[in-house]
Amino acid sequence: MKLLKLGRRRRNARPAKSGRSGKVRIAPQKRKLLVAMLIAGVAFLLIIGKLFIVSMVQGDYWTGKALSQWKRVTSLKAERGRILDRNGTVLASSYTTYQVCVNPQNIQESDRERIAYILSTYLDMNYDTVYAKLIKTRKKNKDDPNDHERVLLSQVKLKDQVDKEVISKLNSMQLGSGVSYYSDVKRDYPESGYYAQLIGFTNIDGDGQTGVELTYNKYLAGEDGYQKADTDRDNNPVPGGEEEYVESIPGADVVLTVDTGYQGILENALQEACVINNAKSVQGILMVPDTGEILAIGTYPTFDSSNPPRSDAKTLLELSKNRIVTDTYEPGSTFKVVTLASALESGTVTTASRFKCSGSMLVKGEKIKCWKSGGHGEESLQEAVQNSCNPAFMTMALKMGVDTFYDYIFRFGFDEPTGSGVMGETSGTVTHKKYIRDADLARIGFGQSISCTGMQLVMAFNACINGGELLKPYVVSEIVDKSGNVLMKNERTVVRRVISPGTSATIRSLLRGVVENGSGKNAQVPGYSVGGKTGTSQKVDEPQVPQVYGSTVAAPFVQQVLAAALSYAGVTPDIDSSIATVPNVRGLTVEQANQALKDAGLTPIYIEAELQSTVSNQSPAANTQVVRGSTVMLYSTGYSFFSELNEEVETVEVPDLTGKDRIDALDALKKLGLIIDYDRHHCAGKVNYQDIMAGYKVPVGTVIHVTFEYASSNTNNED
Repeated sequence: MKLLKLGRRRRNARPAKSGRSGKVRIAPQKRKLLVAMLIAGVAFLLIIGKLFIVSMVQGDYWTGKALSQWKRVTSLKAERGRILDRNGTVLASSYTTYQVCVNPQNIQESDRERIAYILSTYLDMNYDTVYAKLIKTRKKNKDDPNDHERVLLSQVKLKDQVDKEVISKLNSMQLGSGVSYYSDVKRDYPESGYYAQLIGFTNIDGDGQTGVELTYNKYLAGEDGYQKADTDRDNNPVPGGEEEYVESIPGADVVLTVDTGYQGILENALQEACVINNAKSVQGILMVPDTGEILAIGTYPTFDSSNPPRSDAKTLLELSKNRIVTDTYEPGSTFKVVTLASALESGTVTTASRFKCSGSMLVKGEKIKCWKSGGHGEESLQEAVQNSCNPAFMTMALKMGVDTFYDYIFRFGFDEPTGSGVMGETSGTVTHKKYIRDADLARIGFGQSISCTGMQLVMAFNACINGGELLKPYVVSEIVDKSGNVLMKNERTVVRRVISPGTSATIRSLLRGVVENGSGKNAQVPGYSVGGKTGTSQKVDEPQVPQVYGSTVAAPFVQQVLAAALSYAGVTPDIDSSIATVPNVRGLTVEQANQALKDAGLTPIYIEAELQSTVSNQSPAANTQVVRGSTVMLYSTGYSFFSELNEEVETVEVPDLTGKDRIDALDALKKLGLIIDYDRHHCAGKVNYQDIMAGYKVPVGTVIHVTFEYASSNTNNED
């Protein structure tokens, strides 16, 4: 009975409670199972999410990573195009070299020292440097910052541009898969003594850095190819694996208008002129007046294109400048040809015009001197040109007036680049005519208060003598690909007609008179009819010679170049000349040399105070054939420097321009007869630099180059 009651009581009993809160108590075993299931569920969701991100979001990235481990891609460097002169002489070419790489994972530890010794010996490298590359490592898992385990690299580059002879020797040393070789290309300059600034050079990767190599890099470079192959974990090709080969496309050949024969003649003369005159630099150019083709162009000092001084960036930059297009200067008396052509064409003067030179000219109260003290007196146009008389050309400029003269100056191509294709071309400075006073206009007439590049001056000079057409200079004849297709071609291009054929013929006749009877006599070549114009650009302290005058400093070397060039071209003499041979007077005293030259029918130039000094050099050189009566400059061991023909040069003190804005700086210089020059795209704010320091005394008409704080948004040519 009692048992029955107990059983009923148990069946009717309420479920157990977890406590006073009334919550159900869960057994510990069930709780652990539930937690484990929750963790597993979260982990599963995370895995699903990660798989989605890896496969869908980052699929391309990880596919690329996998392929990079399965495939080896080898770049096939395109052969760079050649650079040739007009006769087909190779000036720049490329030849196959090799890149040497080491594969640390494939080199046994016991073999490292042997391989390092062999490689360092044949590649002329430091042993420790090579050995360090054989044991170079990386993090095993670079994406895990907590993983510090390191593994050997699969491949490390050791050296570029190794000649095939060296590779042949390395192949015989049984280096196995620890060393790999890949074809590479190296640039070679067979005429490396010439054309340094024109052609330029490439970097270690074969890309153009300066000159033609840079300007026409897109044609020369070609297109690289590649080779892909399946590899195992040791970077070895998998037998039967997939391979892909895309052949490289070689670069096109650039054919220049220059002639290596003329270039050699020019560069030899430039070097001699620079050394003998103790000049900072000398530039020269030979151009065909009737076509605009550049036959030779150079600057000295120069450098070896095959081995440029890369370790000295500043020096390399200076030597790389083709100063015939990069440097601007006052053209001086050479600009008188432009003034003459403009005055004749405009009808301002005729061949019957006459001038009077008293040694100076008063222009609106400002006295401007002729180079000759005492003046030239009464003179015809022909005599004024032969005498290079400053007042005569000032008179021409003032009679034309600023509007007419400036119209011709711009028509002759000044104040804009010529488009020659020579790297680094600038445009010089022609001050806006609203700032030009009469005194400024007069100075422009004889080549001061205006600046230009040598290329601009030659371009204008050609127009004066070729019949009156302004021709675009050019240095690239054509660009031809390996299949013979012409990708680009330059030809004679007329920019505009500047003067008439009749005016041009008159100028040619007048310029012949300068060489035959005037200041250019030292440029005369026996047996040939030569025309020209000498000039002296006023630059502070250079060249450092007894006479800074074109007829003595430059003309003998012009004669040297012309004589050699005419002979090279096979042009036969057409006139009879009274010829004299320059004797060798080096080692004599100036007094002895003076007499020896007079006995030979030549005129010596020397410093009276140094008659007992020894002649250290002479120009023209000994045994040069010149026209009788030509001058010979004597360089003595103790000469001092002075200006051209002892003329009294008008100088002014350079003002301090720093802190001034553009207009104030311009006004400050104009009051003193000086010229401002600046980059028109960077001319906002205040002046922060001037190339000639304040307080320095310079000739009137000197160009002062300044820089400003900021680039300007106004790039018009207002001033």
